[in-house]
Amino acid sequence: MHPRSSDEDPAPQPAGSRHSVDPRRLRADDLRYLLALSRTGRLVTAADALGVDHTTVSRRIAALEKSVGLRLIERGRDGWTLTEIGRAVSEYARAIDEAVDRVADTVAGQDAPSLHGTVRVSAPDGFGTAVATPALVRVRRQHPQLQVELITATRQLALRPSGFDLALVIGVPSSSHLVTEHLTDYTLGLYASDDYLTRYGRPETVTELREHALIFYIESMLQVGDLDIEHHLPGMIPAFSSTNVFAQLEATQQGAGIGVLPAFLAQRTQLRRLLANEIDIRLPITLAVRREAVTHPAVRAVWAALRHEVAERAADLLPE
Repeated sequence: MHPRSSDEDPAPQPAGSRHSVDPRRLRADDLRYLLALSRTGRLVTAADALGVDHTTVSRRIAALEKSVGLRLIERGRDGWTLTEIGRAVSEYARAIDEAVDRVADTVAGQDAPSLHGTVRVSAPDGFGTAVATPALVRVRRQHPQLQVELITATRQLALRPSGFDLALVIGVPSSSHLVTEHLTDYTLGLYASDDYLTRYGRPETVTELREHALIFYIESMLQVGDLDIEHHLPGMIPAFSSTNVFAQLEATQQGAGIGVLPAFLAQRTQLRRLLANEIDIRLPITLAVRREAVTHPAVRAVWAALRHEVAERAADLLPE
């Protein structure tokens, strides 16, 4: 068998309907390769977590599919996703993975089990940096053997999610492959620098706001309906737009206009809140976990840390 590249199909087509399989043909270690891919959605990333190259991951999963006679993974929009039977198989593989970790702890003389492996979190730029990062740092301090990865992007989740264990998203995602929980709401308001207000004046009404330059997301590239400016400020078109909230924050600080910004970011600066009684946009943050990752101890530890951080930061997220 020739090694496959990370872009090639690592598995044959389905071998037919479900059927009996001789357990002696199954290699327990192959199940760990499937589990690693299920957590990341990427051959290269799964290989890094296992300490092998991506062709080994491809080959071992192909061998597992041949043993069971069924396709366990398939190409998705953002990487590899598990088929229905693949998700069921990977869930049982977790017990093997955790048993290996417990053996390592026992040999190392650790009485209390430690957390191992990699947990990947996806979150919007601002929330991921200001809220998720402190939570992930806390988990790492408690569990030094655990690896945590944070992907920041303000986007909707794919219908068949892959490439993360937990995701923080604006709004309420709908997918049978996810377990969701409303984590918190957060406030967006209007903010401007002293320099901008000195040069252009302070709007006293929403009508006067139309005479000012607005800073927000690029409407044509926006992937989150809850952030549609038309829902909150009808008829207004941003004069400065960016897909990155930190670029919006910087532009506001530089006096480019009035920014529609999360309070938990703007309150860290010298920006002035405008029309607070008239414009107080509240959006939900949902925590979504892939069903096959819900019972994983490391995932649950990160889940708990995110809940704790949100509780601690309530005044920043929803200021009075």
